Amino acid sequence: MARHATGSKHTTHREEATRTEHDCIGELQVPERAYWGIHTERAIRNFPVSGRPDSEHPQLIQAYATVKKACASANEELGLLTGVKAGAIRQACMEIENGRFLDQFPIDVMQGGAGTSLNMNMNEVIANRALELSGHHRGEYSYIHPNDDVNKSQSTNDTYPAASKIALIDMLGPLAQSAKKLSRAFHALADRHINDVTIGRTQLQDAVPMTFGQEFHAFASFLKSDVAAIEALIPRLAVLNLGATAIGTGICADLRFRESATRHLARVTGLPITAAPDPVAAMTDMSVYVSVSAVLKNLAVHLKKAADDLRLLNSGPHAGLNELTVPARQAGSSIMPGKVNPVIPECVDQCCFVIFGMDTTVNWAAGEGQLQLNAFDPVIIHSLLDGVSLLTRAMGTFRRRCVEGITVNVEVGRRHAESSPSIAASLNADIGYEHAVDIAKEASESGRTVRDVAAERADLSADRLDALLDPITLSRRLGQTCREQH
Repeated sequence: MARHATGSKHTTHREEATRTEHDCIGELQVPERAYWGIHTERAIRNFPVSGRPDSEHPQLIQAYATVKKACASANEELGLLTGVKAGAIRQACMEIENGRFLDQFPIDVMQGGAGTSLNMNMNEVIANRALELSGHHRGEYSYIHPNDDVNKSQSTNDTYPAASKIALIDMLGPLAQSAKKLSRAFHALADRHINDVTIGRTQLQDAVPMTFGQEFHAFASFLKSDVAAIEALIPRLAVLNLGATAIGTGICADLRFRESATRHLARVTGLPITAAPDPVAAMTDMSVYVSVSAVLKNLAVHLKKAADDLRLLNSGPHAGLNELTVPARQAGSSIMPGKVNPVIPECVDQCCFVIFGMDTTVNWAAGEGQLQLNAFDPVIIHSLLDGVSLLTRAMGTFRRRCVEGITVNVEVGRRHAESSPSIAASLNADIGYEHAVDIAKEASESGRTVRDVAAERADLSADRLDALLDPITLSRRLGQTCREQH
């Protein structure tokens, strides 16, 4: 990049005023109003593909500014930047952290170059804002240069992953909170139905009794395990590679920079940030992204399980299970009057399908890192940030618009529990499997309960039959009620 813009020209009202900048390829006109420079301008033209700019991920933009701020402090500490330059750079970074200049990051998220375009975009915006703060004009790079000053001791290949991981950490917090709130909503629903029996089902066939409380508590337990998995990602994402520069050898960086930048970044973020023990290996190791994707996918599997089960239990009401009713949120048909669909569980399901596609994208991109660099960081981080945001919102919608308003059809569940022939399994120890099969078969064919048939055909007292066939007792053989036992 040129040390300064080679000139400005003011055009008519039909054309925007521009300044001329140049790089190793040649000259280009950059809008005078823009804080970005020639490298960003080229990237805007090179990648008109998804229509989604980097600015749609404000956490990434803000995290990148935080990384640059820490690097400026490290360079100042090491005597590589003057206090005046470092101070101006830090001030520009803090403004970006606070949400300013988001519109100055217009490059498509599907940019080639392993994130170089966003790094250069960040360097240019910070440099031009720092120039303004220092009393200079945008483009006067002889005073503060995007590469020589803002990017000192750095490369895209160590700063882009650092910003990506910090952005993920920032977003995993709200994701975990959303999962906790949904888990608590299922717990509360379970508590209300701790003694209401229904029939458990395997292979979509009647099995043995359980309570609605146990059924809902299982969903809460799924989410608890997901929260633990999310929180376990934080220390892994906090292992960064600053100072490794291009391929992990630290070329163009002061040998003291790695330790200093890592320390400053840990201080300003409050995160347990450490330097990767093997900088070359860390440059191409995508395993933490794969792990994040796997945690998101597993969470989606659990959410889909809950949504699908609620849809089944809500089915009918006259020709389905009709064991519970999800809140009516909108008319379910343009032609069938009175039809109401479980639209919130359906919405959640579709969000989960997107996450399954995200996981495929991340795994493909993570597996394509040839030799000393993976060039596909941009699609990985874009997919993961989208996935985290989608699941965070989906769980909030699921909780507020569905779970918190569920009503259980208690009598329907009890009738299903008491009329299931499978309950005859509890007679096995007293009368034998074959005799229990005959009782179950007769109960099924006659439409009578197992209790009624067994009273006639089994040589057992009424008290013994009640003890063996009580649905609540059968549902708690392992002591499960609802909430975890502390």
